[in-house]
Amino acid sequence: MPPNEPLSVNARGMKCPWPALRAARAMRGADAVLVEADDPVAPAELEALASAQGWAFEALGEHRFSLRRSS
Repeated sequence: MPPNEPLSVNARGMKCPWPALRAARAMRGADAVLVEADDPVAPAELEALASAQGWAFEALGEHRFSLRRSS
């Protein structure tokens, strides 16, 4: 995987807090992750995680989210 390529995290079907936990684990070794999560609570959980860690959060459309380390 190229260094700036986001890591993909499929958390569809998982209830919170699992999508946020999977995203946090993926961010240990990546600068960015794309998360697919369909739990209605996931956007708020992922945004809170990003805010707490100083990462950028972006909703990319229905059930798709981006977390990225700030440069």
